[in-house]
Amino acid sequence: MSGLRIVSLLPSATEIVAAVGMADHLVGRSHQCDFPVEVSRLPALSATKVNLDGTSRDIDMRVNEIIAQGVSVYRVDADLLRSLKPDVIVTQTQCAICAVTPGDLEDALCEWTGAAPVLVSLEPNDLSDVWGDMRKVGAALGTDAVAERAIAGLKGRLDAISATASRARYAPTVAAIEWMDPLMAGGNWMPELIEAAGGRSLFATAGQHSPWLEWSALAAADPDVILLLSCGFTIAQSLADMPLLQAHPEWAQLTAVRRGQVYVIDGHHYFNRPGPRLVESAEMIAEILHPDLFDFGHERTGWIRL
Repeated sequence: MSGLRIVSLLPSATEIVAAVGMADHLVGRSHQCDFPVEVSRLPALSATKVNLDGTSRDIDMRVNEIIAQGVSVYRVDADLLRSLKPDVIVTQTQCAICAVTPGDLEDALCEWTGAAPVLVSLEPNDLSDVWGDMRKVGAALGTDAVAERAIAGLKGRLDAISATASRARYAPTVAAIEWMDPLMAGGNWMPELIEAAGGRSLFATAGQHSPWLEWSALAAADPDVILLLSCGFTIAQSLADMPLLQAHPEWAQLTAVRRGQVYVIDGHHYFNRPGPRLVESAEMIAEILHPDLFDFGHERTGWIRL
């Protein structure tokens, strides 16, 4: 659509907008949107109220303190948003802790003058929802055909991974850890990615939110492989958090730890963004679980062995 002005307040939505061929129409972004790299030049419309310094335990405590006050975790620059005059705003309702929600936009929208922008709200719970969100964005932006081609390409890559993984001699049990303290297992689309890559997902169910995880349950399951992909954390941030896991007496006794099958992954840029790069996330799991079958070149940039 010629002249369309788009604001994305969610990193995965920004990546979806790019995938459906409309990156050049973005005029504003969230403070977390950083891919494609060109979006970094756009004005950031949001900010977090949470001090992100410290460990996952520290951050969890601060988030809970804000939520207990009944206020949002994010600030939205309503004046800047209105000045950009977007035709479409893309946001999400999946997680009020992860990104800006429609509720965070209420003040800006209720004081809008002129034609109000179209609000496209995404709520992905599993891979089929991610494809559905891509269709929703494509429909809102008038690029339905481009969206369908992008979806077909992504699904084809996943199918190819699954076909190759099916030749593996065994399917290791996998614990995906989405938060280190307190422990949380990776849910939603993550079990599907693990299964596609030739593993057996523990603790979480596809399509359901990430569950809290007891140390006793982790020890009892004793996974073959542990993937550390903390929500919003880069590899460096997760490495800094490792003492929280290593301090538990159960940690050193786990089979994955003893056999050197613990991997730290860039959850911030991949697994925690329900958009096109989930396929790259599946590639990472595949080359971790079955290095004899896969080598996509993500080691050291997307993941490392602990």
